Formats: sequence, structure tokens, C-alpha cells
Amino acid sequence: MNAQNELDVEAELIAAARLLEQNRAPEVLAICERVLAYRPKAFIGRLYYAHALNILDRPYEATVNYYRAINDAQRRGRWLSPETTLSTLQELVVFAMKFVDAERRRLFEAALAPTRARAPDGLARVDEALSIYLGEAPANYANDRQRPKFLYVPHLPTEAYFARALFPWYETLERATETIRGELHALLGENENFEPFLKFDSQDQVSNYLGGEKPNWNAFFFYRHGQRYDDNCARCPATTAILESLPLVRIAEHAPEICFSVLTPDSHILPHHGSTNARLVTHLPLIVPPDCAIVVGGETHVWEEGRCITFDDTFEHEAWNRSDKTRVVLIVDVWNPHLTAIERDALTALIAAIRAFNRDAGVIASDH
Repeated sequence: MNAQNELDVEAELIAAARLLEQNRAPEVLAICERVLAYRPKAFIGRLYYAHALNILDRPYEATVNYYRAINDAQRRGRWLSPETTLSTLQELVVFAMKFVDAERRRLFEAALAPTRARAPDGLARVDEALSIYLGEAPANYANDRQRPKFLYVPHLPTEAYFARALFPWYETLERATETIRGELHALLGENENFEPFLKFDSQDQVSNYLGGEKPNWNAFFFYRHGQRYDDNCARCPATTAILESLPLVRIAEHAPEICFSVLTPDSHILPHHGSTNARLVTHLPLIVPPDCAIVVGGETHVWEEGRCITFDDTFEHEAWNRSDKTRVVLIVDVWNPHLTAIERDALTALIAAIRAFNRDAGVIASDH
């Protein structure tokens, strides 16, 4: 932007603060819209914008903007304490935080209400999960290696790998190994429709997640964050038909996540944690050279082609390919089998509500 079009953000914010004191909310909105169009992460401008929306009795819009303002500020080390908050803003910041806490609780309770009406006494674990997510209660993890990045459902059996007997549909998937592998082989060697499993803002971030000489972790997605990749599904019709017959996790904008996961020679997926123990990760190994393995919760497992495993990726886990050939597994999201049907319904509604709110707030949540 050239000098002629530059906006004096500081002057605009001073004017907005004065107008707020006079309760002139529409004029504050106009100023803050200019500021945020010019500088979207101007968290003080967004705070004023949210407050004007609240004055105008637009509570949902106020909540998402308060929430984004708080997140943007805290990512820059501000509004973490009285010492990191301008004295002139402290009262408004404290109000915003209390407002967000109350409104998010109300919104997410409303998402649970239809399920609660069907089973008033069946949501104790989901209720506790929500309290933990909102920061109202401690997580009290049963295992030190378990650290969900997004949502923790307490009082579920704590295990890194799950018994085969819990997944009667394994037989369907394993019996189709050759068919699935045949469709995979038709894709290998093409770059089309494969993409990095993880996307980074800069190359420097790669070393935080991947190790090895030339690390490369790619995927051919059937679903990602709950979105169906229709073109990819059409290219693998037999695999897609099998997948659609399974009891997949289906949550708007969240799950399932299903792909051919391709780990090239001398690549190491470094230790990390997944998002929630409400859903588990199943692998159907398709191409497994020697010197390939996964470690979940400190326990090493060597994949066997055509034999499924399911694990809780909220436990610290890592995987490597130390061979000179490519390793491929089919990754499928499934529900934790220890959840009841009513809990699955409630979590479907709750997680979808959280995702929608975070999207509207412009906040990228750690829910994958």
C-alpha cells in the first residue's frame, strides 16, 4: 500500500476509544472496519469492534470478535496478565474474557441440548470433556504420555493400542487388502492428487515435525477434515465403496480423515500428539518395507501388510521409514469403541459447534 493509501491506525483507535466512551457504537464499527480491513490482526481494534457489536445487541458477532481479539493478543504475548495489558484496556479486556467464557459455554450447551433431552443422565463424560476444553476443570490425564491437543474425554480406558476384538469390521478391510493395494499401485508414480500430509508456512517448520535425510510425508486423501475428495474417491471406486461401508467418524469440518499415507525412504515422523481420544486412528498397512515401524505410548509396533492396527494418537507417537523403499498405509478415523452411542451423538454435535465457532472467529484450532 502506498503512502497515499496508508491508514493512521493509532489515530483511528484513539478516535474509536473516545466514541465508545460516548456509546456511539455505529461510528465505532465504521472506524474499526477500516482498521481491520487494513490490519486484520489489530487486536485492539477488534476489541473495540466486538464491544460495539455487543452494545448493538449482536452477541454472537461480539463473541467471535472478542475471542479472536484475545487470541491474536495472547499469541503476541499480550493480555496474559495485568502486566501485559495496557492499564486503559484492562477493564474492557477482563469484560471480554468473561463475556467469551459465558457465551461459549451457552453456545456449546445449546449444541448438546437435543442429545441431552434424549438421555439426561448419559453425558457425564461429555460434560466433563467440555469443562476441560473451556478451561473450567483440569484434565487430570490418566497417563503421562497422553496429551490431546484439542478435546479430552476423561474416564475412558487408557490404552495406546486397541484390541482387535473391538473392531469386527477389520475383516471387511483386511479381506480387501489386495483390491485396495491394486488401486494404490495405479496411483503411485503420479504426483497428481497427492499432497503433503502436513502443510507448513515456511520450510523451517519442517524440522519440527519431520526428520531424516530427505523427509517426505505425502497423502492421497479420500476425506480431509470431514470433506470428501470426490475426484480422488472416483479414481479409487472399490476402495471408496469399502470405506463407506465402515463405521466412520462423521463430524462437520472435522472428521473423518482418510488417506493413503506415503512415507518416502529415510523419513521420520517425529514424536507428536493427536487431537482427541474420542476418535482413534486405524492403519491398514499396504506396502511395508523392512525397517519401518510406529511407536505409540513408548510401545513399538512393526506393521504387517494386510493386518490392521488401531491406536489412540493422543499418546505421544512417531513413525519412521529407514528403508530405501516407500511405505504406504491406509489411514482411517474411527470412533473410540468405549464411547456409548449417545456420547458419540453428543460429541458429534459439540465438536461441530466448536469448529463452526472457531471458523467464524478466524481461529485455527488444534483439532486435528
